[in-house]
Amino acid sequence: MLERYELETFLTLAEELHFGRTAEQLHVSTARVSQTIKRLERRIGAPLFIRTSRRVELTPIGHRLYDDLRPARELIAVGFERACRSARGITGTLRVGFVGAAGGQLLLEAAELLKTRQPGCEVLVREVQLVDAVPWLLDGEVEVLLTCFPSERDDLVTGPPLVTEARMLAVPSAHPFADREFVEVEDLTDAAVLRAAGSFQEILTLVGAGRGLFPIGAHMRRYYMRPDVTYVPFRDAPPVHWRLMWRADAATARSQAFVTAAHDLLSPAPQR
Repeated sequence: MLERYELETFLTLAEELHFGRTAEQLHVSTARVSQTIKRLERRIGAPLFIRTSRRVELTPIGHRLYDDLRPARELIAVGFERACRSARGITGTLRVGFVGAAGGQLLLEAAELLKTRQPGCEVLVREVQLVDAVPWLLDGEVEVLLTCFPSERDDLVTGPPLVTEARMLAVPSAHPFADREFVEVEDLTDAAVLRAAGSFQEILTLVGAGRGLFPIGAHMRRYYMRPDVTYVPFRDAPPVHWRLMWRADAATARSQAFVTAAHDLLSPAPQR
């Protein structure tokens, strides 16, 4: 059985090819390094190093042993670091994006909850414009995105609904719909409905200018009050679902811990 100090002594000397530097790195005496190597050579039954007054070189057997043992040391280092990370908990910085004013407040509260659970994990919350949301997620600018716009892409994962709200219709304040108590989906058949643009403010500016109508969530009445836009409830439209989204090939312990924290924030565990 090869002892850990023998492994380190052999590998360090094989890389340094100098007994003095090896001793300094291992914080032992040169004599200790020499004795350890001699014991290894006796057990193997062949020299591992060629020693002269000018240089130290590996023998062919020494080269082969070095090639065999170096991956083992790397695996030991990786395993030790993994154990340390597990003991410390989840660490590092997670970049989270949101679309719409209400989303930022929710994500900040989720970040605070995650911080209490994983003190070594930082969350950077960034506002993302509608046009940039999916590109930022795909490019890694953000790792998790809160959005109300579903995606059919196979490379994106959409979580279960985090927040559900009633659907409303943003109309110009001078529009005939603005005086109605509610609208129905059928009312949009002949109406000019805008497509998602760069930002909610851009969309509402177009609505206020009479360029078209736009279905939105009920929270818009609180965060985007405008004199030129009126919000009318739908009577028969499905609700708006806000969900967290992330890349299928980039899910990490940090991102999944954040997703869990966000859902726990809004659906706390029942008291026992």
